[in-house]
Amino acid sequence: MASIKAPALHRRLAVPLVTVAVAAVGALAVPAAAHAAQVRPDPSPSVVGGTRAAQGEFPWVVRLSMGCDGALYTAQVVLTAAHCVNGTGANSGITVTAGVVDLRSASAVKVRSAYVYRAPGYPSNNDDWALIKLASPVNLPTLPTATTAAYNSGTFTIMGWGAAQEGGAQQRYLLKAQVPFVDDATCGSAYGSDFEAAKMLCAGDMRNGGVDTCQGDSGGPMVHRDDAGNWVEVGIVSFGQGCARPGYPGVYTEVSTFAAAIASAAARLP
Repeated sequence: MASIKAPALHRRLAVPLVTVAVAAVGALAVPAAAHAAQVRPDPSPSVVGGTRAAQGEFPWVVRLSMGCDGALYTAQVVLTAAHCVNGTGANSGITVTAGVVDLRSASAVKVRSAYVYRAPGYPSNNDDWALIKLASPVNLPTLPTATTAAYNSGTFTIMGWGAAQEGGAQQRYLLKAQVPFVDDATCGSAYGSDFEAAKMLCAGDMRNGGVDTCQGDSGGPMVHRDDAGNWVEVGIVSFGQGCARPGYPGVYTEVSTFAAAIASAAARLP
């Protein structure tokens, strides 16, 4: 199947790549970063569908200063997307904002990075995940990762500070939305050879669009409740064609595929 990566397959970073395109409900814009992959250059002005998250609703989601999101894997390690970072090594240049839904809140916890680990072989192998070790731990809940594919279906919850419409500004307040699972065959038909079923998970309203991650949501978590009712991270915001377009669901790194590699890498961080 022919690739549809050209001419404009963008990651969902906040400088105009691609984010969780959830609707901005009274949100105030702040400088942006990006979402995942945008395959078409023409913008859609009607990406809506999200609501503002309550303080403490998703206490493990964090904002990264390069315009991505992430989730606290441990008290001192953030799980994000490989395309949000430049490589592996010592890195004190990333500021992580945690503990708030309002990025301007005086209660925000801010901590610098100390080290970055990017999945080996990325980008040629599509292993779109990375770890950021913080200079000091934060006293906040962490988000477990899915270790099996048991929760890779049904309805997922997405969230982020990215654009509330394709090509729009990043948001001051954390937005959330729900998106339905899209099967591999359907997603593969939409994205061709850019979609790798063993490593990617898709979600969105294929018929109507309207709810999605977007520019600036890259690296953020897509979550599902486990059998005990607790959140687990099943996906990492990776790419999409524009934001919330009918026929083009959001594409996420399938966390269960990489759970063992992530755990091993986290245990070895210097």
